[in-house]
Parts: sequence; structure tokens; C-alpha cells
Amino acid sequence: MKNYFKGRHFQKDIILVAVGYYLRFSLSYRDLVEILRDRGIAVHHTTIMRWVHHYGPIFKLLWRKQQHATSQSWRMDETYLKIKGRWYYFYRAIDNHGLTLDFELRRHRDYQSAYHFLKRLLTIYGRPDCLVTDQYGATLKAIKQVIKNGLLAKGNHQCSKYRNNLIEQDHRLIKHVLVKSSGFQSMRTASKTLSGIEVMHQLHKISQRAINLFGFSALQSLTELLAN
Repeated sequence: MKNYFKGRHFQKDIILVAVGYYLRFSLSYRDLVEILRDRGIAVHHTTIMRWVHHYGPIFKLLWRKQQHATSQSWRMDETYLKIKGRWYYFYRAIDNHGLTLDFELRRHRDYQSAYHFLKRLLTIYGRPDCLVTDQYGATLKAIKQVIKNGLLAKGNHQCSKYRNNLIEQDHRLIKHVLVKSSGFQSMRTASKTLSGIEVMHQLHKISQRAINLFGFSALQSLTELLAN
């Protein structure tokens, strides 16, 4: 774990608390400056921002190494967010327990984006028994292509607005964290930040399935992720 924090001017726990709180709650960087200052720690909001951008992709990489499908019934959908005044699309997939399988930020909501996301999802986890999507034309076209490629059985795909409500609700929890954000200035920084938010959201969901007398801890969860 020391390698991840080598050369930093702040202790590991301070960095993980700042980053973990930002990824877990709807807080601005300046909110975190105030929270840390009340605890005797003086740090600039741009420093916290750099920490988030640096560690978000690291958390994503470590999470991918440990991730595995817990169910063969999946939900795939995309939501949207604004980056510098332009709409971008965030593709996501979860299983029927609500646990995250994969995610990816794309510039367009089109066939290429849907196909790229689906191909990677199915390549990593294999064929599901059930894959539920909406009826958007580009997504259906991508589904036909992955079926043609042998990555998905035709009978295992379903279009169901009702059954896709699970991932629609999960989108809201991700976007809630961004409410107090000042907005993204580039796709690169948005992707890094969203990576951290998704991993933190997944760690919280996993914790809700386990018996824990003391509840969820962002610091403890990130410490365990970095240690594995």
C-alpha cells in the first residue's frame, strides 16, 4: 500500500478520508476543506481534487481485479450527464442483486458505444442467462451484433422496462453524489471521478449484504481495497 502514497505530503488516512467522503457523499471540494479544517488539517480544495483524479482510476483497477459476477441475470442501461455544457452518456451494467458489473463513459449514445460496452462486458463475464435492456434502437442493434458474434444467446436477451427499473434506480444514487459538484471540465477528469464514485458505490452495496455492527466506513473499505 505504501507505493500508492509515496511522495505525498499528507498521511494515507487523511487522503483516504478526503477522497472517500467526496466519492461517497454529495459534498463539494470546499465542503471537505471545511470538514478537515475543523479537525486541524489544512488542505486546499485543488489538492483534494487532484487526489480524487489520481486515485479514482487506481480504485477502478483494483476493483476490476477482484470483481466477479455473482449472478447470471444482468441489467444494462445508460444515463446522461453534462460535461462543459455538452451531454455525455454513462453506460452501466448491474446484476439482479444490484451489484455493479461494469461502467464506461462515452461521448455518444449510439451503436458503437453500446456495442463496445456490451462486447467488453460479455468478454469479461461470459454469457449471462438473462440480459435485460431497454428498447433503444442503437442498443438493440448492438445486441444483434453480439448475438451474431456468439457472445450472447438470442433467447437470453429481454426488453423489459419494468425489469430495468433496478438499474434506473441505481443511476440515481450515482448522480446524487454529483449534486454539489461544480461540474466536469473534461471527459478525462469526469471518467476518473466517476470511476471512484462507482467503486465506492459498489463497496457500499457489498457492505449492505454483510452483517456489520458498525455500519459502512469509507476509510476502512478503501484501505481494504488497496491492501488486497
